[in-house]
Amino acid sequence: MAKAVPTPTGAGITEEKLSSSRFRLGRWVREGLAAWLPALPLLIVAGAFLLLPTIQIVYQSVHNSELGWTLQFWKDTFQSNGGRKSILTSIRLGLISATIALFIGAPLAWLISRMLTAKRSVWLALMNVSANFGGIGLAFSYVAALGTYGMVTLAFKDIGINFTPPQVGTLASLILAYSYSNVPLFVLLTLPAMSILRTDWMEAAEVAAASRFQFWRYVGLPILAPFFIAGWLLIFTWSLGIYGLAYALGANASAAGQLRLITLYIGLFLNTSAGREERAAVMAALLLGMAAVSLILYRLILRWALRWFS
Repeated sequence: MAKAVPTPTGAGITEEKLSSSRFRLGRWVREGLAAWLPALPLLIVAGAFLLLPTIQIVYQSVHNSELGWTLQFWKDTFQSNGGRKSILTSIRLGLISATIALFIGAPLAWLISRMLTAKRSVWLALMNVSANFGGIGLAFSYVAALGTYGMVTLAFKDIGINFTPPQVGTLASLILAYSYSNVPLFVLLTLPAMSILRTDWMEAAEVAAASRFQFWRYVGLPILAPFFIAGWLLIFTWSLGIYGLAYALGANASAAGQLRLITLYIGLFLNTSAGREERAAVMAALLLGMAAVSLILYRLILRWALRWFS
């Protein structure tokens, strides 16, 4: 039987197409390497210090050398009173802290955005310093100001006011200490969004005989609400993961069982006895999951909010 032999013309067309495909593939690889090569060191560091520890934590929470793959550690954590109380208290602390930051920080951000440049620079400097001040230093400042013999406490007593600040190690003391840095952080997060509200919109509302309340009800708040919600989510997530300040103020109360937080719960299990690393890993994985969900929601809300820029 005779075999079909391709014509020279057909062979030339095939080789030309193959050469063109190889050229496009090579150009795509070169462009991809050129685009991602500057970010390669950062990706390596992120993979080594973020991705691999996350995988290890999740693996440790569902695997044990004796039991193998199991969800028993998750079950034990959620069935224990300390585990449930730690989760609920952390969520409540995050909700209250984020809400306080919203109601104080939103009006403050609006006022700062309408200041003159020199005055606004001073306020932004104060916000930056306060937002980056935390941990052991903030805990010491809280005790020095609002402790039993703190400066503010003694000042009120000197003028005849029987002022009793929240006791160190209670939920109220943590909320006050968290708010010191959370409110400035919320201001810095939402301040760029204030430029969306243009002055001519307010002037148009005044020309249309709309009151200031009506402008904020139908124009201002609907535009800024997504940015406020996104900032609220970030403050909520940030408050869940604070450890240094929570440990400095509530370590003794946590050891006595009076204060339960996810971060303190993890530290307590890792530092007290062996054999509880799996339950600490469960709490850490839960904290990572809550943070991931909050950040995904933050991105979605922020994308919805940025439609006003288009």
